[in-house]
This record gives sequence, C-alpha cells and structure tokens, in this order.
Amino acid sequence: MKIGVVYALPSRQSWLSIDVPEGTTVKEAIEKSGILNQFPEIDLETQKVGIFGKAAALDAVLEEGARIEIYRPITVDPKTVKRRAAPEAPAAGGSES
Repeated sequence: MKIGVVYALPSRQSWLSIDVPEGTTVKEAIEKSGILNQFPEIDLETQKVGIFGKAAALDAVLEEGARIEIYRPITVDPKTVKRRAAPEAPAAGGSES
C-alpha cells in the first residue's frame, strides 16, 4: 500500500511516497522511507508524529494512503508568539478628531 512521509524545516521540506506492506507501523514506515538519513536531527524518541494532522503513536498501524507527519519541536512558547503578533487594541473611550 502507498503512504507518504512528510517533514519540513523553514528552509527545506521533504515528502516521500513509499510502498509498505499491510500491518506496517508508523515507526517502520518512517525508517523505511529513508527520511531519517535526509534529516539526521529527527529524534523519534522526543518528536511527535501524526497522521493527517492528528497525533499518532509510533506503533499505530497504517492504512492505505496515510500521510505521516513528523513534527518539529516547539522552540517558542505559543502564548508568547500570539502576544507579540497581536495588534495593539485601541484604548477604550479614546477621543475622536
């Protein structure tokens, strides 16, 4: 069966399509894809993985057409990013010209 394995950095992405036998797990497919050779910084012990945007365990059995996504570690607190990106709200009760 055909499945995809995806990993992306800000400057480089890889989407590999491979054939695996029925009963293949997420971890087995990642290893078979060769993506760990392309991106040696991937650490499956600490990084999360998912299938079509939903978290998945490494021992989850794949279905035909699955897209395995390897997620990068979070390097910034998402709440901090949200605060920095939010526009300043106008002061309440301000005067109009």
